This record gives sequence, C-alpha cells and structure tokens, in this order.
Amino acid sequence: MSDTVLWYTTRGAGAVSLVLLSAVVVLGVLSTLRFESASWPRFLTSALHRNVALTAIVFLALHIVTAVVDPFTHLGWLAAIVPFSSYYRPLWLGFGTVAFELLVAISVTSLVRGAIGHAAWRGIHWLSYASWPAAVLHGFGTGTDAWSAWMLVIDVVCILAVLAAICARLLARPPDPLAADRARFRDRVSRTIGR
Repeated sequence: MSDTVLWYTTRGAGAVSLVLLSAVVVLGVLSTLRFESASWPRFLTSALHRNVALTAIVFLALHIVTAVVDPFTHLGWLAAIVPFSSYYRPLWLGFGTVAFELLVAISVTSLVRGAIGHAAWRGIHWLSYASWPAAVLHGFGTGTDAWSAWMLVIDVVCILAVLAAICARLLARPPDPLAADRARFRDRVSRTIGR
C-alpha cells in the first residue's frame, strides 16, 4: 500500500469518525430526551445510536491503524495506546489517544451493561461528554487539513449539532415517566364524572 493511500485513508477516516461520533452524541442526547414522533418511534433513536456508534468505532480503528502504519509519521503503537507519549505533536495526539480510550471504556461497558448494572454503566457512559471534545481537539491540533475550509465546515457543523443537542437537553423539562398513567387516570375520572 502506498504512503499516499495511507495518508488519504487516515485523513478521511478521521473526518468520518468525527462526523459519526458527533452523530452518536446527538443521538445519545435525543434518546435521553425520549424524543419521538409519529414518524420516528423512540426505539429508533436508541437503535440508530448503537449502530452509528459501532460504525464510528470501525472508522476510528481504520484511522488509528493507518496512522500508525504510515511510514511518513513513524508514530508506532505506543503513541496510539499511551496518551501524550508521541514525539510528534504529543499534546494533540494525546487528546486523540484519550478520546479513543474513553470510547473503548464506553463501548466495553455498554456490551456488559447487564453484568455491571445500570448505575455503573451510566457513570462510565458520561465519559462520552469528555471523549467527544478530546476528539475534536485532536483533530484541530493534529489533522493536516485542520484549518482547510472543508474541514472547518465539518468541525463547525459537528460542534453546532452537539451543542444544540446539549442545549435542548438542558432546556427540556425532564420527561414524566407517569404521564401516560396520569392521562389514563384523568380520562377515567372525566368519564366517571360525566356519567
């Protein structure tokens, strides 16, 4: 495989990973809001969240492997595993390593959620709010195209989408788990009184 193919694959897989990880965060926030409509059932958000997350992991693995084996960078596997250990842009590559390791923790605990319990899973899942910005910082500081117009557009769209989802979550009233039961009760009472 030529160095040029590796370089383009690393760049492309990194950009796609950012888009997919941003979508995962947005879908995760939407699932906590219990978003649904007549044409979009609630289970679809959760299923899409899970499937996009798995796809993001595949592209992230491609990004990491091609970056490590690219002879131009000479990064080595240590830089992909130990944060801030690289000779090349150690801070920015370190952010990428931290983001990756947090994603691994989130993914593994999601697979064993039943065994570790909901509280532990949820606590670890909150790491996604640290993983995503670390990945964004990694892209800004390491990417060879970080300041090109096309990458800036991708970055801005991803950042705005995640911020909009987080704002929606912060501004939304917490869902009432008993709303349906209360509505049925009110309906029964009104039918009883109406007799």
